Amino acid sequence: MIRQSVTASKLPHEVDPDWSRTVVDGRGSTWHILDTYASRSRSPQAVDEPRLTLLCVHGNPTWSLLWRRLLAQAPSDIRVVAVDQLQMGWSDRVDGKLRRLATRIDDLDELTTALVLTGPVVTVAHDWGGPISLGWVLRQRGRGPASPIDVRGVVLMNTAVHQPAHAAAPTVIRVARARLLRWWVTVRTQLFLRGTLGLSRRLRHADGTRAMDDATAAAFRAPYATAERRRAIGAFVADIPLEADHPSMPTLQAIAEGITSLQDIPVLLQWGAGDPVFSDRYLRDFIQRLPHADVHRYSTARHLVIEDEPRVVPDLLRWLEERVLGQQVSQGRAQESDDQLPALWAAIEQAARERASAPALTAAGEVLTWGALGEQMNRVAVALLANGIRPGERVAILVPPGLAAIAMVYACWRIGAVVVIADRGLGVRGMRRALRAALPDHVIGIRRARLLARTLGLPGRILDPVDLLHAPKTQRHDAATLPAGPQADDLAAVVFTSGSTGPAKGVRYRHRQIARTCALLRRHYALTEADVLVAAFAPWAILGPALGIASVIPDMDVTAPASLRAAALATAVQEVGGTVLWASPAALTSVLRTAASGLELLSLRLVLGAGAPVPAQLLEALAPIFPNAQLRTPYGMTEVLPVSDVTLDEIRDAGLGAGVLVGHALPDVDIHIDVLVPGTTLGEICVRAPHMRDGYDRLWGVNAAAGTPPANASSSASSPQAAVAQPWHRTGDVGVLESDPVHGERLWVGGRLAHVVWTARGPVAPVPTEQQVQTLPWVQWAAVVGVGPVGTQQVVVIVVPQDSQGRAVRSRRPWVGADRSDQVRELMQQALGLPIAAVLQRQSFPVDVRHQAKIDRTQLAIWAGQVLAGRSAKS
Repeated sequence: MIRQSVTASKLPHEVDPDWSRTVVDGRGSTWHILDTYASRSRSPQAVDEPRLTLLCVHGNPTWSLLWRRLLAQAPSDIRVVAVDQLQMGWSDRVDGKLRRLATRIDDLDELTTALVLTGPVVTVAHDWGGPISLGWVLRQRGRGPASPIDVRGVVLMNTAVHQPAHAAAPTVIRVARARLLRWWVTVRTQLFLRGTLGLSRRLRHADGTRAMDDATAAAFRAPYATAERRRAIGAFVADIPLEADHPSMPTLQAIAEGITSLQDIPVLLQWGAGDPVFSDRYLRDFIQRLPHADVHRYSTARHLVIEDEPRVVPDLLRWLEERVLGQQVSQGRAQESDDQLPALWAAIEQAARERASAPALTAAGEVLTWGALGEQMNRVAVALLANGIRPGERVAILVPPGLAAIAMVYACWRIGAVVVIADRGLGVRGMRRALRAALPDHVIGIRRARLLARTLGLPGRILDPVDLLHAPKTQRHDAATLPAGPQADDLAAVVFTSGSTGPAKGVRYRHRQIARTCALLRRHYALTEADVLVAAFAPWAILGPALGIASVIPDMDVTAPASLRAAALATAVQEVGGTVLWASPAALTSVLRTAASGLELLSLRLVLGAGAPVPAQLLEALAPIFPNAQLRTPYGMTEVLPVSDVTLDEIRDAGLGAGVLVGHALPDVDIHIDVLVPGTTLGEICVRAPHMRDGYDRLWGVNAAAGTPPANASSSASSPQAAVAQPWHRTGDVGVLESDPVHGERLWVGGRLAHVVWTARGPVAPVPTEQQVQTLPWVQWAAVVGVGPVGTQQVVVIVVPQDSQGRAVRSRRPWVGADRSDQVRELMQQALGLPIAAVLQRQSFPVDVRHQAKIDRTQLAIWAGQVLAGRSAKS
């Protein structure tokens, strides 16, 4: 029986009263639900059948209000039914007895029968709604063709079906469940209820607003105003089966075992990473039981993930369209041709056979020959297997870049383990966040890293690299003692972006993609066995052996580029006869600053500057130090490197333009510009290439958005193969593709999409403007930001002044003098026709930790807004 809604005054303004209805099931129990098709079901006219029904099941201590944004945003042809479980929300308190897990599954079955629910259904559940909904799903599937319901998918948010044996239950649950405290915490007072809501109330978004305001918190509490109405909150807590003899344990175990049968339907796991109850260990358990599941882990969200993170609902709806209604395969690699790519460790084995005594790696005064490197790789591989590490398992390598780290990486690849690289360039906080996101199965690390791993509660083995390197020679450590290596399409690595515009993201690479990156680098830069790589850039410190060329790591902290000194670089180059240098702009700037007069590094034939935009003036200033080298700046990112390439000569010829000239697309790379405003040329740079990343790790929504094809664009396709079976990657950079009659299509980068200034006249890319300002002799660095609402933002120029010796001028005043301000305004008007609202100055700019070169313009925009508003702001 279906009745009218509960009193509209009981519902918050965000809930459409037409959604609210009560339903009496076959046992006479009255349910309150929110149903987007409620008004249609009351109409005497026929109701169109929905394409899909979402059955949303809340947990404890919430109610159907939890799903209000999903109801509001769902398309009209998708029905959303959000239930208030019996004794919860506005549903009947019925008999007041404790309802066990099995009973609640029966309850949900009774409700869907009363609703005459049929056709395709996807369950969406949170907290203890998870096992209840999963029990219902398994029951429907167990009925086979007899069931009128076709379960098409499952969505789970911060829930659990199993308590890992090696870990204690969450403290908050153990306390709330304690016999002497449970009634007082959950029923007599609102402590449990308010504590749950408080996790979101205390969380603030980047703009300063709270994830849950007072009115929403009051609406969640409304159905639980009295102790009598809160009895089910306590009953839910009491029914958490932690003991083997708990009455609900058999039901929960059956669900945990049964969900492994869901391999044939899509599953989405949306997880709040900061949940003190259902932490990452429960996410790991689901990933192990449902390895095909799509996962999005929201780094700043807590228990009520759908309250804390605005992207949850849009991501869920997109997932439904692509994975359930569109029947697309799970995100991942495109179908690849069966080309023969060498294994990543093949170059080591070949060199160990052919030139065993030749140097392979040099670092910190230690030289490792190819023969020794091959033996060390195999010895560590055998030791890893002996420690229980298996193919496909994730191993975090927390070892400073050097000989030991390289041996660990290649040994993991040799046995098919997946390396997780969270380098010190992320900072301690960034490393902690990265490790929690990647969920490694094991850790290899120095002492401080091992302590960090233990504080994070990471499972598996936590190993000392010294022990692995000196494992006893109980058997021959060669290829004959090891199993066959991984396949080309097996996962090889999870590496992290710099985090310069938000939390660092894990990026997945398969063996095939890394092998293709190496092949492209060898081919494009004509690398041979005669070359010696000077690796002052972290990725190259790892890839040197796979390239089959000798490598040297200068005396520096590779994860802190500015630590490179000219004397250390000269020692490294001269010691091994280095021919190729790869370094970041911060490292090259440090070399220039510390170089002795007349320094020349004659053996270098190629100098590559990458990791961030390399200013032309820096390359010009470096040229005398590398008189025999061609200076080039490859453009790329963690997700795909390299994309394009340009020489200093081309940069000289081009002069100032639409940003930083990064040149022409490399072979098999396709570049498109998805314009920001129709009829203009500035747009987001979109790339596809065979060596591009597999995807973002456990960030389904980000992955889907980044893979959206460009709608309209000019393109630069370097070969027909670039467009074959390759997904797209939206880089987050903006730029322009220029058609030059002499040089052909070439790419200019104008900055980050997040840093574009949206004025009333249209979008303004920061980099071209900054380059113009930096032509003034008293300006060392410039940054352009927008202040005010998007669409009417005002352009503000911020500079770091310099003296006649090129040294930054320190000043506490945020305003430049009137004369200098007029110079900037006049220059901008003449060069770009751009009005400037204000010209400010700082002693330095905030930059990313890893490259120490990417300017955080978002932070600068906040600072500028504070200055213009008359508030004191530190520079």
